[in-house]
Amino acid sequence: MADLIEKKNRSRADFSVTVLTLILSLFGVAMVLSASYYQSLSKFGNFYHYAKDDVMWMVIGFAVFIFCSLLNYRVYRVFAVPIMAVGLVLLLLIFTPMGITLNNATRWLDFKFFTVMPGEIAKTCIIFFIAWYYSVDPERAKKLKGNLPVLAVAGLCFFLIYRQPNLSTAGTVLLIAVGMMFLAGFPIRYIILLAIAGVGAFALIIMLPSGRYMLQRVLSFTDPFADPLGDGYQVVQGLLALGSGGFLGLGPAQSIQKTLYLPEPQNDFIIAIIGEELGFVGVVAMLAVFLALIYRCIKIAVACDDYFGMLLAGGISLHLALQVILNVAVVSASFFPTGVTLPFVSLGGNATVLFLAEMGIIVNISKHGTADIEDPESENA
Repeated sequence: MADLIEKKNRSRADFSVTVLTLILSLFGVAMVLSASYYQSLSKFGNFYHYAKDDVMWMVIGFAVFIFCSLLNYRVYRVFAVPIMAVGLVLLLLIFTPMGITLNNATRWLDFKFFTVMPGEIAKTCIIFFIAWYYSVDPERAKKLKGNLPVLAVAGLCFFLIYRQPNLSTAGTVLLIAVGMMFLAGFPIRYIILLAIAGVGAFALIIMLPSGRYMLQRVLSFTDPFADPLGDGYQVVQGLLALGSGGFLGLGPAQSIQKTLYLPEPQNDFIIAIIGEELGFVGVVAMLAVFLALIYRCIKIAVACDDYFGMLLAGGISLHLALQVILNVAVVSASFFPTGVTLPFVSLGGNATVLFLAEMGIIVNISKHGTADIEDPESENA
């Protein structure tokens, strides 16, 4: 056990990751409170229902963050396969009576006292699995045959998540897998072929009867104002919020769109409320903090002297970056609606706890897997 939780670290932890994560989380709590109190009052007769939930998940998440920052990250290499197996079992349980169906989608599991979203868990599980798989033999990434197990596991996750249906989360899992394959050394020519095949598969999926819901989303994305009260409603209300905010915003807690115009503003579209209340300046400031956090995560991955740690940190960096990019793209109508949350800022739950756990792992990698981040030669000086 002493090898897993060490009292004396080999090198100093990257404290900036903790600070940036804390800034985003506290900002998220404040914005969830501002964005949700009309929704809370309307649904529960209580201004603070969603805000209380968010605080609860943040507390749980930071407890997990602290634990993961203390637990030597190399333990995940030992348990990577069982962790992936648990992720797949949870995805399969969705299709049992434990699955909860809301808005024609079954994406949650009911454990009586709490619910979990297996699709979110699968994103983290596949990061552990891929980091372990290539660390066993780095040469696997350079051969097409050696990558087949990764593609098979990622494909199975995609299928099980897509059947919920949840194409956005399924697609994110695939993007994480392909991105980590590239980090491991998978030839770029094969990645281009996978990308072409992926676009073709997506076109086929949305043309099938089971993909009709996604086809409607794609069509509404091309011109949301063509059906502003139907499929394009949420995107249109989000754009109105962003446009109303202008450069400096209407002021904290002054949003109009959150007054039951924008559906569930505390969730995927919270950045629209941020833009309305804090303006372009507020959104850019928040994205600057995200950029700084992603940069530090990448810096830790590059400095890691352990192949497993490098891939693990790289996969977490990729996961964080993808979530931020997709969320901003959706709210700004640059991409079709996907249901991807904004890390640390959107209303908490499974995703918040998992992202805080991943940041704790990043902190541990900076302590145990790298030399001094700023000066790799400092230990030998």
